[in-house]
Amino acid sequence: MRRLLFAATVLAGITPAAVRAQDAPTQTLRIALAEDGDILDPTIARTFVGRIVFAGLCDKLFDINEKLEIVPQLAASYEWADPKTLILHLRPGVKFHDGTDMDATAVKYSLDRHVNLPGSTRKAELGAMDQAVMVDPLTVKVLLKTPSSPFVAQLTDRAGMIVSPKAAEAAGKDFGLHPVCAGPFKFTERVAQDHITLDRFPDYWDAKNIHFARVIYRVIVDNSAKLANLQAGAVEIAERLAATDVGDARKDPKLNIMVFPSLGYQSLNINVGNGPKSKLPLGASALVRKAFELSIDRTALMQVVTNGLFTPTAQGIPPTSPYYAGEVKPPERDIAKAKALLAQAGVKTPVTINLTVSTSPDQRQVGEVIQSMASEAGFDVKVQATEFASMLSAEGTGDFEASGIGWSGRADPDGNLYSFLYTNGPLNDWKYSNKDVDTWLDAARATTDVPQRKALYAKVVAQVEQDLPILYLDSNAWITGASKKLTGFRPIADGMVRLQGLELSK
Repeated sequence: MRRLLFAATVLAGITPAAVRAQDAPTQTLRIALAEDGDILDPTIARTFVGRIVFAGLCDKLFDINEKLEIVPQLAASYEWADPKTLILHLRPGVKFHDGTDMDATAVKYSLDRHVNLPGSTRKAELGAMDQAVMVDPLTVKVLLKTPSSPFVAQLTDRAGMIVSPKAAEAAGKDFGLHPVCAGPFKFTERVAQDHITLDRFPDYWDAKNIHFARVIYRVIVDNSAKLANLQAGAVEIAERLAATDVGDARKDPKLNIMVFPSLGYQSLNINVGNGPKSKLPLGASALVRKAFELSIDRTALMQVVTNGLFTPTAQGIPPTSPYYAGEVKPPERDIAKAKALLAQAGVKTPVTINLTVSTSPDQRQVGEVIQSMASEAGFDVKVQATEFASMLSAEGTGDFEASGIGWSGRADPDGNLYSFLYTNGPLNDWKYSNKDVDTWLDAARATTDVPQRKALYAKVVAQVEQDLPILYLDSNAWITGASKKLTGFRPIADGMVRLQGLELSK
């Protein structure tokens, strides 16, 4: 039997009630987001900025720390009774924002909801689950169909967020408009494209580590405006500052600029099988896609857009991962070969490509640099900037040819690959399907042997680099700016802004 246990931290005499008896926090923390998120329902949400808001709103069964180790949150510990039976031991005394208990009934409800709710984007993450069984009020047994090495890691993100069954049942499809979870802050209001406000939840189980009465997430898309707001003190934290602003920002004595490794990537997603637009030359021909890739100089692109802070890549696994396939490297730019491939494909040049990017300035710049580069090989790239949530919606319906987008990344490589590449995966909007890739991804889930998993993922990324449903551009870095009055920020590679422990000097 393989057994993994966490010792729950217990501080005698410190309870939410004791914290309430002390002076309650009065300060407001303001966080600048690079774009607006989508719906605030962890079962169906997709955006990175949504995850930042969820970090204040919805605790998870587990979290990760700076070393990417799995640590307890709503679950105090876990153990494997056998390779297909996971036992979750829950933290006692936890309440949802509506006052109901976060217990085994709620955990079973939420896991079932993640798997079965129509439109769930968590379904593939928890696809190995057969059923969740309540053993007692603080114990849940999760029975798997097959062994799944990344299963617990999946519970460190939205698949591990537990919602109030009472609130979810009452709200139905509108739950995301007023979510109720068990995080340090409760939902107050949202104004689309402007801000999201959360207020401190006094009954939070870890209330002693929450030092703000309110947190406001402000949507500031323009990079210059975001930095200006940070410098003026209008926000205390700004996520994803522009790489080109780092030099000037570091000269400001009032700011702390942090650049740290990410688990994610930037990519061009290509519609290869989702509706009529997949029949255009780029989606229909791997030769055209390879020619398009060879027209791009990733290193030069990164120098222009990110001052070289991001690393060119040709795979969805970051170089810091033990599963990184070092043999799969970005090809050098080769205009002559790109033109030869277009001739071999028999397409008329220039080949028009409609590339959708978000409205953020750096993403528009990525599109424009690619537009210029690709024109030399016989492509006419038309760049269309679209609001981020609308861009995701268009991907889901197949109303795109190619889209420039990023993925924030997960600690286990399954989280960077499976949902995007597996046939009918919930995030596989381009409808890529390769039976070999499916087989390798399933096999990598079924073993805990690191060398075996690495070999399987190497096959996956090599095949994807050949088929190019996703043209990976870079492994990125997080660039976070904060007021020097703010302490307690933890630079963790998932890029989340964790509110526990943050304090602001007066």
